[in-house]
Amino acid sequence: MNLDISKKTGLSLGFGGMLILMAALFNLLNGSALLYISLCMILAGIVVYSFGEYTGELSGIKNNEVWFKSVSSKGVVAWILGFVLTAFYVVIYWFPTYLGLNRKGVNTGLVAFFDPLSFALNGHGASQWFVYGTLYTVAILGFGVKFILKYRHSNYQIIRTLSVMFFQLAFAFLLPEFLAKLNPDLDYFAKDLKNMWPLNYYFFEDWHLKAMLGGGNLGMFMLFFGIGMIFLISPILTYFFGKRWYCSWVCGCGGLAETAGDSFRQLSDKSVKAWKIERWLIHSVLLFVFITTVAVIYSFLINEKAALDPKLFLVGVILFLGVFSWYIFKIGYKKLALDARKGIYWASGIISAFLVINMAIGNTNVFFIDSYTLRSWYGFFIGAAFSGVVGVGFYPILGSRVWCRFGCPMAAILGFQQKLLSRFRITTNGSQCISCGNCSTYCEMGIDVRAYAQKGEDIVRSSCVGCGVCSAVCPRGVLKLENGRVEI
Repeated sequence: MNLDISKKTGLSLGFGGMLILMAALFNLLNGSALLYISLCMILAGIVVYSFGEYTGELSGIKNNEVWFKSVSSKGVVAWILGFVLTAFYVVIYWFPTYLGLNRKGVNTGLVAFFDPLSFALNGHGASQWFVYGTLYTVAILGFGVKFILKYRHSNYQIIRTLSVMFFQLAFAFLLPEFLAKLNPDLDYFAKDLKNMWPLNYYFFEDWHLKAMLGGGNLGMFMLFFGIGMIFLISPILTYFFGKRWYCSWVCGCGGLAETAGDSFRQLSDKSVKAWKIERWLIHSVLLFVFITTVAVIYSFLINEKAALDPKLFLVGVILFLGVFSWYIFKIGYKKLALDARKGIYWASGIISAFLVINMAIGNTNVFFIDSYTLRSWYGFFIGAAFSGVVGVGFYPILGSRVWCRFGCPMAAILGFQQKLLSRFRITTNGSQCISCGNCSTYCEMGIDVRAYAQKGEDIVRSSCVGCGVCSAVCPRGVLKLENGRVEI
């Protein structure tokens, strides 16, 4: 590997900052000055290395031996990196005491090292999530600069990368911490800005609903804003812009995948088999969170003796499923494959049958399983193991959008809206396609873009996040991100 002075300086700064963090993990270093120095060194190291990597080259995308580098072609370095990332996530989620977290006393180790920054932002000592959020933000900012330098020939890539950098820094990291400092007596909702179900899968859980209902004006705003996002704001934005408005411009998971995960985007499996697994798996997760949500809302209505009658709520769910199934059967059937339509009909029918039986016998557990058990299963298997450990830890092996492709229920809902109702599509000019395969190679969502381009077909896939990299790497300008009319 050819390393000039810029790359050597960048590597030295980055690894130097990481060494300070490692020393803090073992209680060898402490102090706010060292914390800020280490974070600045890591950020500067990424940026300096990126300038050395890309500013000396002409703008435009080149393959750059991507399939010959160990880190980007599932070589030994990639497997080591994947193991380290996976281990880090396992510790973060289930063994934070190894990082120095002490919920009943004074933090030590790495968590204590971040205490000064945490006190400055939110008035409390650090947690493992504050440590993670800080490093997560530094990664998106640093690798965001790298991404902009690499794709500097595309204004769209520059703008959307600046967007995810801004939303991560301002809305996902800084603003929630400021809100926590301003509202120290309010529950977690007061700093939870990703306030949209099913991304926020606990939005309708009893503790969260009670906290918002009892949280004064801010609590009521969060409640109505969250409901408005689900039923009004998100569908409207998806209609005009596709799911990219969130998945590629706002989402922190997508932001990390696009920036820090860019080196692994070509590893996404484009086979038909992977596509089938993706469709069934991501919609199974969506079905799981839907069932869990119905169960916890029903339990809340019964236990809290709310104004809304629990049976009336179940009737509303049955009507919703009926209307949705009718829409698919009468209007949307042309846009969905036969197995997808059958899956919707069967799932809607089985859920409705459970709800009817429950109304008849009056069971407190709507699906005959305790709602707390259901949500604990979802929180462990999906909220932690899938979205965190697998979703990022497997970047170097399965590509950068593992969670977005196979597990994210938010991506699944936005995908339905994009497929059925959105004006967004990627248009193709098949007569100009030279079948180079760049578009398919760099599609992180596993879409065989070249197959569409060769046939001159518009791409309206529910999985497409509208990142536009396929268009950015096309040497002939075959692909364009555009809005068209919705065909019914």
